[in-house]
Amino acid sequence: MLLLSRTDTANLRHENDPQVRCYRSQFSDQMEMMLASDRVEEYLDRHQGWFERCAAPMRVHPIDAQSYDLTLGKFGNFGFEVEPTIALRLLPQHKGIYRIETIPSTPKAQDLREHYDVDFQASMHLIPMQESGDEPNPNGQVGTSVQWDLDLSVWIRLPKVITMLPDNLVQSSGDHLLKQIVRQISRRLTWKVQEDFHASYDLNCPPRRRAAF
Repeated sequence: MLLLSRTDTANLRHENDPQVRCYRSQFSDQMEMMLASDRVEEYLDRHQGWFERCAAPMRVHPIDAQSYDLTLGKFGNFGFEVEPTIALRLLPQHKGIYRIETIPSTPKAQDLREHYDVDFQASMHLIPMQESGDEPNPNGQVGTSVQWDLDLSVWIRLPKVITMLPDNLVQSSGDHLLKQIVRQISRRLTWKVQEDFHASYDLNCPPRRRAAF
């Protein structure tokens, strides 16, 4: 693994440095919840329970009643490896929409902030199934469709040896890696939330849908 040299950096996303690259990825998915939206809201509001369970095997550390440190795991390319930890705040529901956003990192992650920066913007939109065009669920109750959207940007300070490679190769390989990371993490998280919700109400979980990018 290549080691990064320490530099005095305030915020990578505002730097004009050829070693700092920005990679972006978007992801959309959908969860069918076999209960009405008020029951789904009750479940999502109690994120102190389901968030840590469903994020595993990613490591979660509560910061306060609404925020968490989340360690995504180790990822790398061209022999360069990083294990990013980001701080997320789960905002209260507003008009059927839940949002998750990045907040300033805790001291636990500060020593790595000169190497990477993350902007994580996600939303969960609750739509009654009759409005989304879906059929009523088999148990005769009105279900809820949860639309999950993620917009992720990552700034990384790359070692100089990597920036000596062709520019389009460095950018395309990084974009591809980030897309794979986002797909892996987001699909796993949505599946686990869907399964955990139905298990908490002793309901059968509906089949998984294919994600849309």
